[in-house]
Amino acid sequence: MFNISMSIAENFASFHDPETDKVVYVDSFDNRQFNVRFGTIDSTIDLGMIEADSDDVLNRQLRELVQQRILSEVK
Repeated sequence: MFNISMSIAENFASFHDPETDKVVYVDSFDNRQFNVRFGTIDSTIDLGMIEADSDDVLNRQLRELVQQRILSEVK
């Protein structure tokens, strides 16, 4: 499972799940809107954009977005 913990002060973060070898990449140019990608080191898909004004909001939305993607892969 992903251990997602990011600060809105960061412009980039990546999270790796060693069990599935999946990766989540998050980047931001303005530290308010965060682009989220999901996949492997070689190939990712865009999961969407998150707007956050606090670390708690950012991390909660990241976890929800990634969880939705994982659940859609299981189906």
